[in-house]
Amino acid sequence: MLMGEKFLSLYRHIRRVAAVVMLAVLTATPAVAIDAKAALKERAIGDPAAPVTMIEYASLTCPHCASFHKDTYKAFKERYIDSGKVRLIYRDFPLDGVALRAAMMARCTIGQRYFGLLQVLYQSQNKWARAKDPVAELAKIGRLAGIDQATFDACMTSEDLINGILKVRQKAAADGVRSTPTFVIGEKIYPGSRSLEEFAEIIEPLLKDK
Repeated sequence: MLMGEKFLSLYRHIRRVAAVVMLAVLTATPAVAIDAKAALKERAIGDPAAPVTMIEYASLTCPHCASFHKDTYKAFKERYIDSGKVRLIYRDFPLDGVALRAAMMARCTIGQRYFGLLQVLYQSQNKWARAKDPVAELAKIGRLAGIDQATFDACMTSEDLINGILKVRQKAAADGVRSTPTFVIGEKIYPGSRSLEEFAEIIEPLLKDK
């Protein structure tokens, strides 16, 4: 868990990375423009009227986040999301510059492609996150999701998109999120990945109360 000075040091590092990306914004002239407001819309899957809402704060380079999406997400989705019991909201909490770039790219997808792309990114995390040129690897993955090079470049140089993602991260930190993944269920914070059975112990009592 990231606490105290370690957390502040990491946050300052993320801001420095963002400053480097913003410098690219000032020197680059992307061929297309993206709608940052649309890209930053809340990303959720499941029935908006579901009795339980779960918020996931995650970093796309976080191994524990990848473990949740590889080992638990599919069964969780089948039991709780597809059945209309839980609505899942995904929020970015990038832990490094590569995670920030990946979050920016993912948010340039349309509609429910977003959650499909998240799964691809987590499933292949070891490949692209550890690559010599992770941004180039992200561009390749983006093309498979329908993001052409011009759109990808525009995403990577959008100051509004950078600021929007970091604003969400900053607010989450102020609300008590210190590590990834962190889940907020029934207004309570649960840090760390969990098995389907462990999620059930949290969610089932909430469903009985509805």
